[in-house]
Amino acid sequence: MEFLFGEKEEALRREIREFVKQELPPGWSRGMLEEESRDADWQFSMSISKKLAQKGWLTMYWPKEYGGMGASIWEHLVFREEAGYWGIPGVTMGVGGVDWVGPSLIAYGTEEQKKKHLPLIASGEADGVWCTGYSEPNAGSDFVNIRTKAVRNGDDYVVNGQKIWTSAAHRARWMWLAAVTDPQAQKKHRAISIFMVDMKSKGLTVNPIINYAGYHIFNEVFFDEVKVPVENLVGEENNGWYQLMSSLAHERGSIAPGAVGLNRRILDELVQYAKETGLIKNPEIRHKLADRAIEIESQKVLVYQTTWKMSKGLPVVYEPCRDKVLNDWIFERLAFTGMEILGPYGQLDPKTRDAKWKKLRGSIEVLYWMFPGVAIAAGTDEIQKNIIALFGLQLPRS
Repeated sequence: MEFLFGEKEEALRREIREFVKQELPPGWSRGMLEEESRDADWQFSMSISKKLAQKGWLTMYWPKEYGGMGASIWEHLVFREEAGYWGIPGVTMGVGGVDWVGPSLIAYGTEEQKKKHLPLIASGEADGVWCTGYSEPNAGSDFVNIRTKAVRNGDDYVVNGQKIWTSAAHRARWMWLAAVTDPQAQKKHRAISIFMVDMKSKGLTVNPIINYAGYHIFNEVFFDEVKVPVENLVGEENNGWYQLMSSLAHERGSIAPGAVGLNRRILDELVQYAKETGLIKNPEIRHKLADRAIEIESQKVLVYQTTWKMSKGLPVVYEPCRDKVLNDWIFERLAFTGMEILGPYGQLDPKTRDAKWKKLRGSIEVLYWMFPGVAIAAGTDEIQKNIIALFGLQLPRS
């Protein structure tokens, strides 16, 4: 079966490709979140983000009254797929503002919160950049066991605790924070609340974590008597778990279309490299590249199915988890295949400036170092598989 888009979506695709030609350097390709590490890359990313905002693309699927275009979910898919393929930076404004903070505020925020934060996110400005305070040293996938506490004291909540693996905390202006507000709750799910925290708050400290590839993407964040105004509570107190599940659905769903585009780009470049070097004559390499092509095409079909269900207003429960797990697996397969094709070249530092030795801009080595972390981000694959088993396969709880 061949999926075809309408003229509206294809016109958008052509416009995006023209934007890439005009705004991005020749041969440009972005890797996996490196833009958050180096100052020059971040500044370029922010400049592109503002241009995307001016064209209305940054938050295109948001309702018009909140700074969006009211675009269809299919237009949004086309945009994200193209952005992933061409490596358009600044698409998600750091981590979360566009994809889950905004939609969550639209669903649960007060009018004052919406008026203050949604225009900032939609503008592509620095004050609209968010990070997400979920994971803790002793609570990752077992999220209900977080220990960071927010205690009501007059017109403020006083926050104490620690978060870890906080992407873009060193770049963000705001944090989307999950904290315990009722330590005595019989059910831990009823103990968590969501807050918007100013990253310039007194008592808040951000320490860098450098990953395997040498990039500064992650951070640990400490809260020492940090005051958060009561008006920064999002939704109902102690209802944060259920709001968070909605946010995670947006997060996992937002990853998939861009990942399809990125995977296609990686594969296309590997195929081109194999042709230029004559490695394509090796039948084993041809077979592996063909396998990756089939896997990516299968991934695209499943992502399109998820999008179709959403376009029809049908419930989407396990599908974003399925799409994420499949993407994590494809990342791993692409990384191993790429390293096998590049051989010793794939072991060079991707940040080396000597273009003579750096093949495909070092993107394959970065993918090799990064794919294990991607499988953990937004919920480990093991947790995703539990959701798939329960709601997709209707298997009983163990």
